[in-house]
Amino acid sequence: MAKIIAITNQKGGVGKTTTAVNLSAWLAEKGKKTLMVDLDPQGNTTSGLGCRVKENNSVYDALMGRAKIQDCIQKTGVKKLKLAGSDIRLAGAEVELVGEERREYYLKTVLGPIREEFEFILIDCPPSLSLLTLNALAAADSVLIPIQCEYYALEGVTSLMNTIGRVKKTMNPHLEIEGVLLTMLDGRTNLGLQVVEQVKKHFRKEVFATTIPRNVRLGEAPSHGEPIHLYDPKSSGARAYEALAKEVIARNRKQGRD
Repeated sequence: MAKIIAITNQKGGVGKTTTAVNLSAWLAEKGKKTLMVDLDPQGNTTSGLGCRVKENNSVYDALMGRAKIQDCIQKTGVKKLKLAGSDIRLAGAEVELVGEERREYYLKTVLGPIREEFEFILIDCPPSLSLLTLNALAAADSVLIPIQCEYYALEGVTSLMNTIGRVKKTMNPHLEIEGVLLTMLDGRTNLGLQVVEQVKKHFRKEVFATTIPRNVRLGEAPSHGEPIHLYDPKSSGARAYEALAKEVIARNRKQGRD
């Protein structure tokens, strides 16, 4: 049964989608059957994997009961990596679901029939604590939190942790922290190193040993519709996300999920 990991931070620009694209791609490269679920109406994960959604075959259509999730899954350029993509129509789900009973559980219900088909299911959440994000947290086994190595790194993280705590109490008692990922690190600056120490002090063992460097090639790859290991396999960004994938696999092996 798939381990479902929600990748979320209510703050934008922290490397959330970059992490979703490249971690899922590397998990697949390491032989893990992986599904990437794009739950962000911006659809950047979908385009970052070089894909587009058809009119009636997106995550939005699956959530609204207009299509089966199996019909909304497509192949990507990476063997063993599949995508349930989205586009701007997904923003409408917030409005359409708001009056529904058990509206926070729609994604969990949608993913239920396909959990046995994959080893990992990653969910790229919107950069907000929205109803879509609550759906991801209710469906997930764990949460991966990217945090940018900048001055206001922990700003908003308290709100996110409070939300995760509430979800655990009321909707998903098994929800855990997969890990905190430090992104966009410039190791040449004192500030970057100070933020690393600050985050490690705050989260302790939950911080991944892997840090993602600030890397121009990581920023270029999405415009080519390729994960970094296909766009520039020798880049520091590619090596970092490979290390992260290995770390995620190792952590789950210790938990008896491999």
